[in-house]
Amino acid sequence: MTMEQEIQAMIDKFHKKVESDPEFKKEIMPVKKSVNLDLGEEKYYIKVEDAHVSEFKKELLDSADLYVTTTPESLRGLMNGTLRPMKAYVLKKIRVKGKIDDLMFLKKFF
Repeated sequence: MTMEQEIQAMIDKFHKKVESDPEFKKEIMPVKKSVNLDLGEEKYYIKVEDAHVSEFKKELLDSADLYVTTTPESLRGLMNGTLRPMKAYVLKKIRVKGKIDDLMFLKKFF
């Protein structure tokens, strides 16, 4: 599975959680965020609004709320649970630029 397919699977899982968990949906409904994912050779952006990932494209936005730099291996570990978000941050396996509130939002994906 390519990294793009793995990220799409994570987005699909997020959408299923939104549909099956009314409290979660209510909590993230007001969130409107854009996230750049820089994985070295692969670069993506994700836009979230109205409790839905409205855009997922293989490019970076000029201006995003959150900018995440990591490797495909570290992102894979975050997605499958073998690497915890705080451990990844402390070990510098992931670098994040943005507000702390935006970082806490990103945690909801994992």
